[in-house]
Amino acid sequence: MFNNHLKVAFRKISRHKSYTLINAVSLSLGIACAILIFTLVKYHLSFDDFHADQNRIYRIYTEFHGEKVTYNTGVPNPLGEAFRGGYNAAEEVGRIAFLPKRVVSVSPEKKFEEDIAFADPEFLSIFNFPLIQGNPKTALQDRNTVLITDEIAKKYFGTQDPVGQLLRVDDSLLVRITGVLQDLPPNTDFRSQIYIPFSNLQDHSPWMVEKDWWFSVNKEMQCFVRLKPGISAASVNKTILPAISNTYYDKEPAQYFQFRLQPLSDVHFNPELRGKTDKKNLRTFAWIGFFLILTACVNFINLATAQAIGRSREIGVRKALGSRRAPLFWQFITETAVIAGLAMVVALGLAYLALPFVNGWFEIDLTLNLLTDRYLLAFLSVLLLLVVFFSGAYPGLILARFQPLLALKGMPAQRSAGGFSLRKGLVVGQFAISQLLIIGTLIITTQLRYSQQADMGFQKDAIVILPVPDNQKSKLSALGAEFSELSGVENATFFDTPPASEAVGSTSIRFDSRPEAEDFSIAIKSADHQYVPTFKIPILAGRNLNPSDTIREYLLNETAVKALRLASLDDVLGKPATINGRPGTIVGVMKDFHFQSFRAAIEPLCLTTRSESYGSCGINVNLANLGPTLAGLEKVWTTLYPSSIFTYRFMDEEIGRFYKLDNMLLRLIQAFTGIAIFVGCLGLYGLVSFMAAQKTKEIGVRKVLGASNPSILWLFGKEFIRLLLIAFALAAPLAWWVMEGWLNKFVYRVEPGAGIFILAIVITLFVALLTVGFRSLKASRANPIKALRSE
Repeated sequence: MFNNHLKVAFRKISRHKSYTLINAVSLSLGIACAILIFTLVKYHLSFDDFHADQNRIYRIYTEFHGEKVTYNTGVPNPLGEAFRGGYNAAEEVGRIAFLPKRVVSVSPEKKFEEDIAFADPEFLSIFNFPLIQGNPKTALQDRNTVLITDEIAKKYFGTQDPVGQLLRVDDSLLVRITGVLQDLPPNTDFRSQIYIPFSNLQDHSPWMVEKDWWFSVNKEMQCFVRLKPGISAASVNKTILPAISNTYYDKEPAQYFQFRLQPLSDVHFNPELRGKTDKKNLRTFAWIGFFLILTACVNFINLATAQAIGRSREIGVRKALGSRRAPLFWQFITETAVIAGLAMVVALGLAYLALPFVNGWFEIDLTLNLLTDRYLLAFLSVLLLLVVFFSGAYPGLILARFQPLLALKGMPAQRSAGGFSLRKGLVVGQFAISQLLIIGTLIITTQLRYSQQADMGFQKDAIVILPVPDNQKSKLSALGAEFSELSGVENATFFDTPPASEAVGSTSIRFDSRPEAEDFSIAIKSADHQYVPTFKIPILAGRNLNPSDTIREYLLNETAVKALRLASLDDVLGKPATINGRPGTIVGVMKDFHFQSFRAAIEPLCLTTRSESYGSCGINVNLANLGPTLAGLEKVWTTLYPSSIFTYRFMDEEIGRFYKLDNMLLRLIQAFTGIAIFVGCLGLYGLVSFMAAQKTKEIGVRKVLGASNPSILWLFGKEFIRLLLIAFALAAPLAWWVMEGWLNKFVYRVEPGAGIFILAIVITLFVALLTVGFRSLKASRANPIKALRSE
């Protein structure tokens, strides 16, 4: 029986090539997208799930309880020792300081920028990063030693044994390799490939490890713990971490600085704590994949039920010869399975071809391997069964219940063939999905364009940012003087972070003679006196900072003055303030500017001088002479820092990092929207072809009676225009509701007006009418004599 079904299925497929092609292409595109989305979602859900006892591993993070609660992935440096020594809740406690893009070299000729980390020995006990060479029990204990990954070993030493070799870090730290780590898996957020004992951080970056300084929280200074069996995170959050705050802070700071445990499984997904992705995005991708599969299946059902009338005589003959409903149903299911199986094979090929583009968009390393990935194999098996059942079950039931007498006459009722009303409903649903995606794409594009092009309150164009490997006062002075003499350089400044940056530290402030610290936190930036003129930040009251290498004066922004509840901006001038535990005098008020993304409201901010934290140089350049200016900057920079690598970036690139995930999401949605529209148009083309075949005589009669080509086109187009307008009426409110939820993530946002929705329906109508018109035009130009002779 099955062999017979299979033979008939292949015969039908070869006879109805256009029907098969439309269905196969639709299903192939939908399944290919589903495969890519499944692989992407599975990849993200697998992050850091390979560590032993992962359910007991946590990161301690900081909550700042001011007027509102803000979060920081870092903790004060002393917290790790306090947790380790004073409490009996953890098996292991390990601090780690991540330092991105440091210059590592084995010789002046062989140097690279690498992400490095300074880690406690316990780091290797908490996490499962095995050593290929070396002793894990003694690794990360001796000063001036280092562990590197196998990838780094081959990069620097080729086939030589790396153990015992020397590496120089930032031209200031010489370390000896004592072990080689197995290459890091792609599904981990720990991307540093060079690990130096934490004790060496005092020599490299002493400002990060002030022993008893509890008021400094750096996002890169992190602490991980593995709790003992039976110890819950809730109990630690309730008792131990509050006890640490109460022990090491006075009453007011203890309320402000609070610490919590973050599960390892949450590290990758928590945007408030610098997670690399958002589970909401993964859910969005999953829904898009579902909708694309649904759209392809709708095509199949539409075309199959439309073709059912054409197969009526076949069904009538089978029933007259004694065939029952079940074999007829399974015959159609077999035909569906053959087409779906072919589509699955093509989809896998398309997914393999598209994979490099997806990896490039998301800067990840996805792979597809049916032989080793049992989850992918299971997903494809279940997906194929669902597609076959969903696409084939309803049309199969329709065919199986034809009345043999009517079927032999070739006149089954429209209702028994599924009815055009069903196909109308499916078309409406199909294009409602397409319009939902189009509206979403337009709104995301508009918001991101606004976020990246709006005035942020400072000069962001024509600013080049350079790293400063060594911030000794003499070198900074020499570098600034040399840069200022170059033609094309308008101004130069040294700072820790540019005006808009992801790395913004917050701290407490005590103003004037008030007895207690304020109930809000204040962001703090360190920069020299050229920062304000270089970035053209307006001063509304008072004056700019005077030149200094230490903290003596502060500039506040307008929001900080308002938070201090003062009557005017001038009331703050000349008053003392203690910020981050360091006293100074407030000398001016800056106009508010956006120092974070448009997701966050402008918060209190202060600017002060502190040369030991300067890590970057910002240069206002003349874009008309950019090439020679950059060459001059490189020459000066390499003269002062010959052992380092000259790199630069523009300020607008720094701002673009705020919306990196959003831009990735946008590119993927744009691709899926295009596919959804294309699949929908394939379905329309098939339905119009069916209608043209059904209306052959009607078209012939109309033309003989003098009907024009446009009137014939309108005969086909009017019905589909009405359906698309109904689809828009359903999609527009849903799209508005969904996108309002996304836009509410932004404090500073666009309001989607009628223009976006009008543009969406115009795009849909244009594409749909182009598809309908192409096929309708062919029907309208047919010779009416041939149409009338067809019987």
